[in-house]
Amino acid sequence: MSRFPEVSFMLSAAAAAQFPADHGVEIAFAGRSNAGKSSAINVITARHGLARTSKTPGRTRLLNFFSLGAERRLVDLPGYGFAEGPRVERAGWGPLIDALRPRVSLIGLFLVVDSRRGVSDGDLQLIEWADPARRRIHVLLSKSDKLTRAEGMKAQAAAVAALAGKATVQLFSALRRVGVEDAQDRLLSLLESRGGVGGK
Repeated sequence: MSRFPEVSFMLSAAAAAQFPADHGVEIAFAGRSNAGKSSAINVITARHGLARTSKTPGRTRLLNFFSLGAERRLVDLPGYGFAEGPRVERAGWGPLIDALRPRVSLIGLFLVVDSRRGVSDGDLQLIEWADPARRRIHVLLSKSDKLTRAEGMKAQAAAVAALAGKATVQLFSALRRVGVEDAQDRLLSLLESRGGVGGK
């Protein structure tokens, strides 16, 4: 039985006015283009094809909201860094994501980082955007199946150092299902906390 039995697509928002009402709880998923964010959402929720995956970076161009039932939501943010799409469209992503930031219901962030690349300046900027003093942040070091055990341990240690206590971190692979249960535990903990950083 799925640990998230009530998962469904809600809407794609191209403007803040289209966001769902600001109540309940939301967890955002973010990451550089092609870091494996959509695959992470799919395997964590045990819903194949819930979030669209593509070998072409930058396919998520809107803010996609998914319902987990009982006023609990996931928000899939556009990938940052290299992304295909019209320049005007890309320019609109910043204001759209900034409009999400003040929402009271947004209590946490899952940041997907390619374990082979490590935590980048862009990742650290996104963590600051999420405001770690107010929200709990968890980093998934994705595609860890591409690393040896020793390389994985080194990548995780480097990420812990780079994050400087602003986020928790784990190794993760959607393909090999490495760390999926731990990620589900973390997501459930966030959804049930309703209190931002409390209990971090």
